[in-house]
Amino acid sequence: MSESTRYDAVVCGAGAGGLASAHALGALGLRVLVVDKQPRMRPVAKGEVLQPGALRVLRRWGTERLLEQRAGVRLGRLVVRDPAGAPLMALDYGRLPEGDRWLLSHDHLAILDALAEGLGPTVEVRRGALVEEALRDGSGRVGGVAITEGGRRYEVRAPLTVAADGISSRLRRAAGIDARRVDYPHRLVSFDLAGAPRPDDFSAYLSPRGLRLVYALPGDRVRLYVQTAPDELRGGRDRSALAAWAEGVVAEVPALEPLSGPLLAGLDSRQMLPVSRFLSPRLAVPGMAFVGEAAYAVHPMAAQGMNTAITCAASLADHLGRFGAADGAPSPATVDAALRAYQAERRPILAQAATTSDNAARMVTDLTWRGRVVGRRAVRFTGRNPRLLHTVTYNMSGLGPRPMTFLDRLHQLGVLPDPRAHRVPQT
Repeated sequence: MSESTRYDAVVCGAGAGGLASAHALGALGLRVLVVDKQPRMRPVAKGEVLQPGALRVLRRWGTERLLEQRAGVRLGRLVVRDPAGAPLMALDYGRLPEGDRWLLSHDHLAILDALAEGLGPTVEVRRGALVEEALRDGSGRVGGVAITEGGRRYEVRAPLTVAADGISSRLRRAAGIDARRVDYPHRLVSFDLAGAPRPDDFSAYLSPRGLRLVYALPGDRVRLYVQTAPDELRGGRDRSALAAWAEGVVAEVPALEPLSGPLLAGLDSRQMLPVSRFLSPRLAVPGMAFVGEAAYAVHPMAAQGMNTAITCAASLADHLGRFGAADGAPSPATVDAALRAYQAERRPILAQAATTSDNAARMVTDLTWRGRVVGRRAVRFTGRNPRLLHTVTYNMSGLGPRPMTFLDRLHQLGVLPDPRAHRVPQT
């Protein structure tokens, strides 16, 4: 027989989306339980670059200040470069509104720690707790979850359940939402390089074999992502073979020569990452919201995933506040009204971000003949067009969306000249 406890909200998952949701809901004064199946978070090369849209939220919470105090690195531009390092397309964040003119990079665990540190007194976190299933009432509405922790099964009843349990979300599947995950035809391998020259920008280098992505991390470290074929580094490569592979990576992109020594020294830091895109057709069902990778995932090139998780969490709490959840324990009717508003607001924004992210990723990672031709043209013509550069920058920053029209796409590919190319919108 299971025990039962009650909260105002239960958040399933303690990644960026889950902790951001708990932070935002706790700020409303709600009694929140966060559960995560992992006893502790593991260091991973993901979610390390914060865009201005997410930084606006973190600034409101005081989290941005913590990250700045803990050596967070400000980056001013996102630049696509040729193998020699010459800029082909530069998204200049210095042209955005005052206060939004930078990205901020930090280690994934440091960002999670800063979010956790800001949780209010009404938020409780339990790690090593596995969510077994969603609990439903007679109408089918989600009213909490069943959890197994330390061999003990118990039920948590709450008018709001937040599913932030990742791209393979058990709760999303249990809600009957059929969402198709699309894998890119490549992998990324990441390296944590110590003692490397610190780049000023978030730079994506084009190479004959795809993307090389470089940006600074705290502590005189650099993150390097290398695009690989799916099977390129599988199997038991010995260190000499891996070193030869790394030397080839640098030889293909002469601009990376200063990273050669740190890369050879940092071979053991590598992490192989599958790359996919995903957008749930629904962001909510009665009693339950989907946040983070349970709702949306994109290619790391676009630096969007963690950022949309944070802004979605803030949006969910804002809608709950508007419908009166901050006035006391929210009723199911209040929660469901807020969930409908959350779905209506965020789903179009995520769809636009997904399109922007996929287009940006394919421009620099597609190795097919057609992909190379179209991608390189898009990079070249966008890079020459101040108006389109501003639109893309605004969308990537999370301050938008400002949708690209069909005519914009033709200008982006150089099919038609753009007579408005120098008419940059006022920020």
